[in-house]
Amino acid sequence: MSDPRTTPSIFTRGAVDLSALRPSAPAKPAAPSRPAASGEAPAGGVPGTVPGLAPTTIIDVTETNFQTEVLERSVTTPVLLDFWADWCEPCKQLSPILERLAVEAQGTWVLGKVDVDANPRLAQVFRVQGIPMVLAVIGGQPVEGFTGVLPESQIRQYVDAVLKAAGVAVEAPEDPRLDAADDALMVGDLDAAEAAYRKILAESPADAAAESGLAQVELYRRIEGQDPASVLARAAADPEDVEAQRLAADVEVLNGQADQAYARLVALVKRSAGDDREAVRKHLLSLFAVAGPDDPAVAGARRALASALF
Repeated sequence: MSDPRTTPSIFTRGAVDLSALRPSAPAKPAAPSRPAASGEAPAGGVPGTVPGLAPTTIIDVTETNFQTEVLERSVTTPVLLDFWADWCEPCKQLSPILERLAVEAQGTWVLGKVDVDANPRLAQVFRVQGIPMVLAVIGGQPVEGFTGVLPESQIRQYVDAVLKAAGVAVEAPEDPRLDAADDALMVGDLDAAEAAYRKILAESPADAAAESGLAQVELYRRIEGQDPASVLARAAADPEDVEAQRLAADVEVLNGQADQAYARLVALVKRSAGDDREAVRKHLLSLFAVAGPDDPAVAGARRALASALF
């Protein structure tokens, strides 16, 4: 699993050797792709499109069709690979977000779904150690991605960065200040990102995207230099260690276990009092800000927090 102490970076190419996946003989016909709307593509039609319908946006990737559906397709269109499994609960949180964004993109990029149980060779080649895992393929080369469930705002940042790396024109953001702040966050320049988000909030105090960005900066700063496994072990060893519990919640959020993090801190609120209780409450609110106000998990956790407080 990738190190949750670092922000996703997408500019490392060629770290995976894909030569073993290139067949020596002509590739077999690709499995049917899933278009954004129902319908069948006529024989001999333009790959990835159905007349009268939206371009193909989601495909089922297998070891058999990897050459055509991923390597060859990625020469002209970036392909994001979503490694998942039916038993993986976090995958069920991430996949719908990716699928919705893929449909929204209308063929600007393609989402490739890889069932790791059905395609163990692909999982091995891409060194999948934890799922869900997302990475991109551009021009036949893999591009670093992320493991776990990220807030939708961060996933959009990743997709935009992939498109820029592929030379695909990305629609100009409504607020260029936010774009600059997000870019700084994506490359790990936390000082620049913080300054940019604070500037936006000074001018627009209700800007939810800037609030989320600043909360992400604070989250990465809190866990900087921490070993995630040690943090979780320390929290498990002493449930009353408030600082350990708070750090464990941070690690869980970055591991795609936001529900577990929220539940951990709500339970801690119930057990705490005075300054400790207030510190835990504020910490939980900061994690809510990371996900943003529209996250359904946040709504449920807010209700649980209110019940714990009153």
